[in-house]
Amino acid sequence: MRLNQDPADQGGASGGEQQNLVSTPAEKKAAAKAIKDHIEPETKQAGRHADEGTSGVVKAFDAKDGHGWLMSSALKKAHKTWGDQVQALMNRLGSEKVSLLETNILLTNTDFDVRSGVQGVRTPSVFDGF
Repeated sequence: MRLNQDPADQGGASGGEQQNLVSTPAEKKAAAKAIKDHIEPETKQAGRHADEGTSGVVKAFDAKDGHGWLMSSALKKAHKTWGDQVQALMNRLGSEKVSLLETNILLTNTDFDVRSGVQGVRTPSVFDGF
């Protein structure tokens, strides 16, 4: 076994998949832009559309003269849960967008930290024993 070479191509799916894992700063920036320009606004729009439709149904089945359908309260509860999930998705999208934009900064800073740590290590000398 030699440790100073790449592993031999094993074939199959794993060999091709690893090549697709690498992404450039431009690709990360494009992904963040897609989240900002399309995914976030379209998710908000879909949420508003669902809010309008559900509100109408809840009102239609709500109590009139003290008697209402159980469906109204169940829809209110389901709609609140769904709204919480949409908000969690929006928060996650925002977090992913920021992470995509900051990844290069983080990795660059890590590289500088490692370099400064390595530079601080002194190679032992034959004169250290004296």
